Amino acid sequence: MPVNAVAENVLGTVGTICWTVQIVPQIWKSWRTKSTEGLSHWLVLIWGIAGSFLGAYAILLELNIPLIVQPQLFAFLAYISWGQCQYYNYLNAEPEARAHTHTRAYILRRATLLSLLMMSLGGALQCLLVFAVRPAYIAGSSGATRAVQFMGITSSLLIALALVPQYVEIYRLRAVIGISLLFMLVDMLGGVFSVLSLVFRRKWDVIAGVTYSLVVVLDGVIVVAALVLNPRRRREGARGVEVGGPIEARTMAMAMEGPTSME
Repeated sequence: MPVNAVAENVLGTVGTICWTVQIVPQIWKSWRTKSTEGLSHWLVLIWGIAGSFLGAYAILLELNIPLIVQPQLFAFLAYISWGQCQYYNYLNAEPEARAHTHTRAYILRRATLLSLLMMSLGGALQCLLVFAVRPAYIAGSSGATRAVQFMGITSSLLIALALVPQYVEIYRLRAVIGISLLFMLVDMLGGVFSVLSLVFRRKWDVIAGVTYSLVVVLDGVIVVAALVLNPRRRREGARGVEVGGPIEARTMAMAMEGPTSME
């Protein structure tokens, strides 16, 4: 493909817009339902950590501005979603806490401080990686080049491995519960446009391309799982299949809301 800086930046910008709002539907869904059951907190936490490595990688390689901004927004929203997990999981585990204003306030402060702490640590890690490697990388050090490649590979691995706990959660519940499908679809679109932006770059970046492609594929697996598993759970509920406990009952009830809810 011919080099086209305008196309690269336009497509990268569209990808950035998608990844700016990608987790917003998930954050909204968690807030509306007052629950993060079914959403693995490890997924969003590891994604937040991956953002530090991907951000440092994009800065050191001097990718286009939209692709540098993406990891920052990606990590920021991931940590907010993780904070929701800390709040709602803790609150719902203690039913009596809902009736006590002071207890709810304590849980909220705790979740907020934990989120801010992780954001600060993530930002510090990214700055450390950039400032530690940049001088040697600019000088053409082969060791620094390998270090930059390591950051890119690490971010790819983290993004991929982060979905393993979510797959485990889906397997445990036998349904895709607590995940916003709109979140998954927008995330996939962000990956598609980001890959397309790399096509028009002077030199194809393999690691960035693999990272963005992984997002598309792994998100797609969850969407397909929702389309396959949730209708099955709904049919089981319609037939009056006996459920074995409170978790199973909640799972069945949530699956009955519909397999393709776009929230």
